[in-house]
Amino acid sequence: MTTPLVITVISADKPGLVESLAQTISRHGGNWLESRMARMAGQFAGILRVDVGNDQLEALRIDLEGLTSLGINVQVAISGQAEEPVQSALILNLVGNDRAGIVHEVSRVLASHGVNVESLETECVPAPMSADMLFKAEAHLGVYPQTDLDALRDALENLTDDLMVELRSAD
Repeated sequence: MTTPLVITVISADKPGLVESLAQTISRHGGNWLESRMARMAGQFAGILRVDVGNDQLEALRIDLEGLTSLGINVQVAISGQAEEPVQSALILNLVGNDRAGIVHEVSRVLASHGVNVESLETECVPAPMSADMLFKAEAHLGVYPQTDLDALRDALENLTDDLMVELRSAD
């Protein structure tokens, strides 16, 4: 039997960081299934899903937490196996003038409509032909069948006059 784990990691970015994680997981017979990792402002952060044999679970957890001696902060959680309700997959793209609080406003609208944010990427870029900064976001969303997509789109568009909203099926 195996146990599914979700592992999060954050550290100052440096060569060999991913290899240290992979070596530790491999040493315990763990199977690295999927991950999302990125460098931002000199820091490295990631989340990964691993399966490990039940007999190696505690030893792997101890070794991963021991990576703090190398400056790598790791948290290990046993992955939930609960059956999830069926959701439709949507992609949300937003572009508008950047301002403080925009992510809070968008996430509040999504939460109020019962929408699950499965992934979110944001950036601020200079607007063409001006010195203003534009906020751009792409989110992959899980939406239940009873969600009113027209109401969701209207609520997002009503956040501000300059926000362009594109909501489309991920299929």
